[in-house]
Amino acid sequence: MYVRVANADDAQYSALLCEWYEESARMRKTGIAKRNPIYLERKMRNGNAVIAFDDDNQIAGFSYIETYEEEKFVVNSGLIVRLDLRSSGVGRDIKQAVFALSRTKFPKSKIFSITTSLAVMRMNTKLGYKPVTFSELTQSDEFWVGCKSCKNYTILMENERKMCICTGLVYDNLNDEYAQNTPKNEIE
Repeated sequence: MYVRVANADDAQYSALLCEWYEESARMRKTGIAKRNPIYLERKMRNGNAVIAFDDDNQIAGFSYIETYEEEKFVVNSGLIVRLDLRSSGVGRDIKQAVFALSRTKFPKSKIFSITTSLAVMRMNTKLGYKPVTFSELTQSDEFWVGCKSCKNYTILMENERKMCICTGLVYDNLNDEYAQNTPKNEIE
């Protein structure tokens, strides 16, 4: 198993990943934002995603990042693992890699995640995320538009984007080892 930053050559997997997202939502009977293959391809081409492969060089999982509010926030999103590899540790490896990518590319940004998955909550907690109210997440309309395809979107909107079925988590230790490795002339 290996995990690396995705690139343009990985765009071939975008439609398959979108199928995985939809199947995961059906299996878990929870809300999940639908993804567009073109959106995932853009993440890959821009180096804003990580991808995992098994020992047979078959795709094993994926996750990506997006920034909001002029890079004040970066979201780790779309963690998906091939069904037969769930509970194998590959999700944890992807989560750690996407976290490192976020902190390396955007060392001044708070990282956040929203999820209904207990496994993702546990992984985030081990990385140093803390549960927060939605008021502590980005307030960018662009982010929340992504929730429109979730079956729980009406709950989110009825609560004026203050709460939903998902749990919000934030990593805001902007003085960690990633920030320490940032050249001094880049730190404000």
